[in-house]
Amino acid sequence: MTFVDICKWFASISGVIACLMVSLDSGRRVTGWGFALFVASSVAWITGALISGDAPLWSQNLVLFCINCFGVYRYLIRKRAPRAHD
Repeated sequence: MTFVDICKWFASISGVIACLMVSLDSGRRVTGWGFALFVASSVAWITGALISGDAPLWSQNLVLFCINCFGVYRYLIRKRAPRAHD
């Protein structure tokens, strides 16, 4: 198994796990860590795609990397704003 294969398999498996974590809606911390795993998945996809010369894949994952970083910020770093009571 080559380094590119390892990157792509890690990216695929971690992306599926991250998707499950975010979709479960089990609270801010779980969702935030799901986005952190998405960040790792995007980095692995970008690495594998750059090495194998797959421009559409690395460019897509560069955008997803930025979106996932925002998710990490929103769910793990930023303090939650208090909700107004109805």
